[in-house]
This record gives sequence, C-alpha cells and structure tokens, in this order.
Amino acid sequence: MSETFWLLLAAVLAFSGMAWLALAMEVHWGQVMHRHADDAQGPRRRLRALGAAALLFSLLACGAADRPSMAVLVWTMLLAGSALGVAMVLSRRPRWLAPWALGGRAIRPA
Repeated sequence: MSETFWLLLAAVLAFSGMAWLALAMEVHWGQVMHRHADDAQGPRRRLRALGAAALLFSLLACGAADRPSMAVLVWTMLLAGSALGVAMVLSRRPRWLAPWALGGRAIRPA
C-alpha cells in the first residue's frame, strides 16, 4: 500500500486515540456527555484501553510508511498535533467528540 494511506491511517488513529484517552478522563467525559463520570466506569475503562491501542497502532502505521527513525519522528509530531486538535475541540465544541464515546448516551443540555 502507499505511504500516503499509512500516514492517513496513522493520523486518524492518533486523533482517535487522543480523543478516547481524553474521554476516559472524568472531567472531559462530563464535559462531552453532560453526565457524571461515576455512571460510566465501564465505558471509560474501555476507552482508556482503546486509546492506548490506537496510539500503538498509529506507531505501527507510521512504521509501515517509512524507515524507523523517520517513523518515530512523524509519530511524535502526530501525537502533538492530535493532542492539540482534541484540546481545541474540547475547548470550543466538546459535543463533537460524542461519537468517540462508543455507545455512551449524552444528555442534551437544556
């Protein structure tokens, strides 16, 4: 497959991994879902594991796209950009991350 495919896959996985790790946090879960995080211990635990796995697969996708020394550099930059992107979404439009909650039901604010 082409290098472009692997890099796009790595970027999607990095963003999704950061979003899942953010949603696993109590504060961000409440911010996005408008529910108390104690009600969702199981989903938050799964999101944490899924986020870690997505970041690992993102590294593997970078490795498939380029040689190891360049792959680690690209992956580090993807992590930084993804973290910044998730932080920006959380600060302006946190509801946009609701699809990443994987079945968690959001309560619409009044």
